[in-house]
Amino acid sequence: MKAVELIKRGATYFPNHTGAIFEGEKLTFEQVYRNSNRLANSLLSLGLKKGDRVAFLLANSLQSLEIDFALLQAGLVRVPLNTRLSEAEHIHMVKETDAKALLFTEEFSERTLQIKKHCSDLTYFCQMNGATKEAWIINMQEFVQGVSEDEPPVTLSESDLATIQYTSGTTGTLKAAVHTQETWVAISNNILTTLDIQEGDIMLHAAPLTHASGTLVLPHWVSGAANSILSGFLPDQYLQTIHHEKPTTLNLVPTMIVMLLNHPNVEQYSFESVRNIIYGASPMPREALKRGLELWGPKFVQYYGQTEAPLILSILNKNDHTGSGEEGEARLLSCGRPVPTASIKIIDENGEELPAGEVGEIAVKSSQAMVGYWKELELTQDTIKDGWVHTRDMGYLDQNGYLFLVDRKSDMIISGGFNIYPREVEEVLYQHPAVQEAAVVGVPDKKWVEAVKAYVVLKNGATVNEDEIIQFCKDRLASYKKPASVEFIDTLPKSAVGKVMRRFLRDPHWEGKERRI
Repeated sequence: MKAVELIKRGATYFPNHTGAIFEGEKLTFEQVYRNSNRLANSLLSLGLKKGDRVAFLLANSLQSLEIDFALLQAGLVRVPLNTRLSEAEHIHMVKETDAKALLFTEEFSERTLQIKKHCSDLTYFCQMNGATKEAWIINMQEFVQGVSEDEPPVTLSESDLATIQYTSGTTGTLKAAVHTQETWVAISNNILTTLDIQEGDIMLHAAPLTHASGTLVLPHWVSGAANSILSGFLPDQYLQTIHHEKPTTLNLVPTMIVMLLNHPNVEQYSFESVRNIIYGASPMPREALKRGLELWGPKFVQYYGQTEAPLILSILNKNDHTGSGEEGEARLLSCGRPVPTASIKIIDENGEELPAGEVGEIAVKSSQAMVGYWKELELTQDTIKDGWVHTRDMGYLDQNGYLFLVDRKSDMIISGGFNIYPREVEEVLYQHPAVQEAAVVGVPDKKWVEAVKAYVVLKNGATVNEDEIIQFCKDRLASYKKPASVEFIDTLPKSAVGKVMRRFLRDPHWEGKERRI
């Protein structure tokens, strides 16, 4: 099956249902479908053809949804550009993918001009809103007028490329994972079989649709559920939207959940309509999760996946969040168990499978895995071996098949010959009543080669000093794992999807020094 079949099916089954909502504005399934067909036909009329890469740069909006559908239906390959990346990174992505067109909104017109200066093969510049100021820019609001709203005349197959998705760059290198029409369907099917979605439901999106949140659009669409879109995440607006729209499913990264829990009026808002609170993308502090369960009830679902093998590889379902005792507490730190369509194993440095309880690299095999990295044959061969995607995530499986994510391979600290995983130290830091956020990195040390350094963001009005934090960790961790130093900062650097970018904290300490990993 192809992704375009799911798009058409939703529009055919539920034409008059509300299909999309953007900050109060509503469109029916049929309106979204016709708008996306018209955009697809407009792009093809420019001279673009099946297989051409089309980049797009815009914040969450109704147009985000229509662009996604239009490119899939026209057989054009999606190249979403993370709005928070730098000019140099955008230029790199457009150049590397040989994009022929760039779709953008007015707020990114200056960035588009800079991209144009460096990307001579980029032919079409399509502004999706507002008045255009340059002759070389196509005003798409005008261009689509009178264009056919029928299904584009393009023959597609399951193996046709659908998207080139760049990783978040947590390791410092942006990698371009390639997915097909078929893998897009596999992602949707995984979500459909693991999440309670009903006709008439409302899925609330605040995270960027260019990332994991976007994979939740199609399964809700084909089920007759509306996709409600916010341009970004603001706690006040988000809580107000829950109050007015009564969504049934939320998708939040842990940072967003922590921000909601720390909102002074959060307990005044009812979450009664909400059945599913999906979280993932980065580790969830156990203390925050426990408070969320107390406040909102057993509605939490954790998904584990990555750009190379998107949602879902494993799931910690609602029942898994209700366990009691030591085992139940420990399970809250896991990523759940593999979904039926995915196999997960833990391997050592030689690729040999490790027994339960031993930490190694997580390797996965699933129907939604990428076909490879764009123009990176050697990297693809190094990542996909015998059908198994080597994730570069470190973790272990317990005796009951639950997956525990320990850390990124590149984030591990080796101090005095001991392996230290930042997440373990961060979990302890989150238990301190004054700590709102924390990140741990390895920094140079003359005696131990590396030492543990903690960056801490304090809650409003909280006070604590470095020695108190170190002692707090020493009381709860092996001595060699405690931070050797603590630095208090206002915010942690994060990616567009809320992942803490530890490398921005770590790398300055290693400038001019030979890193051991």
